[in-house]
Amino acid sequence: MKIAREGIPFAVVGTLLAGACWISVWLQGATGVSGITTATEIVIQIAGVTTSLLAVFVLWFFRDPQPNVPTDESLVVAPGQGKVILIEDVVQDDFILGAAKKISIFLSIFDVHVQRAPVSGTVEYKVYRPGSYAVAWAEKASEDNEQSSLGIVTVHGRVLVKQIAGLIARRIVTDPEQGDSVKRGSRFGLIRFGSRVDLFFPQHWEVLCSVGDRVKVGSSPIARMRSEEA
Repeated sequence: MKIAREGIPFAVVGTLLAGACWISVWLQGATGVSGITTATEIVIQIAGVTTSLLAVFVLWFFRDPQPNVPTDESLVVAPGQGKVILIEDVVQDDFILGAAKKISIFLSIFDVHVQRAPVSGTVEYKVYRPGSYAVAWAEKASEDNEQSSLGIVTVHGRVLVKQIAGLIARRIVTDPEQGDSVKRGSRFGLIRFGSRVDLFFPQHWEVLCSVGDRVKVGSSPIARMRSEEA
């Protein structure tokens, strides 16, 4: 399993801590060092188990699986992995500049936290905004929480993706810059630990998912692009 590069420092620290604990346990047993109480031995062993599990969890959390991108170029794929918690009509004034569909995906700590481009196109908008850290499934999180917005122009219209930090998330990574081209299903960023991704697109596009659906990042079709005439 490929691991996102942002997770490597966390994995290294966890592995080193676990290694130090288990080396202490081994040295005590191998050398018969006196003066170490049974209680201390138990604490060191518990620390070894805990840090080992933590290192494994970090590696699993930062997993970056290769998506199965649909061949149909008209399909919009999920920019994040998790549960669809909201689908609504809105007015999006930052980039869509008018009526839009909004789909919100909640990412728990057990979901893949890499984000991928929902469509192919050119990045023409990138804005980071600091904010609070309310629970990511709350509707006010879309407006109040720390977030990074990426606007992509396609031949069928504009698409805006918002990476929104959650209760314990403290770091949003957004790789593309304005003027860059992105390919549908390609990685564009990551949010550390519990978060939300909001997707905005033209209101006349067809929605292919429902509230409660679980979607896979870069793989699950959640909408279909259509020309305005259609």
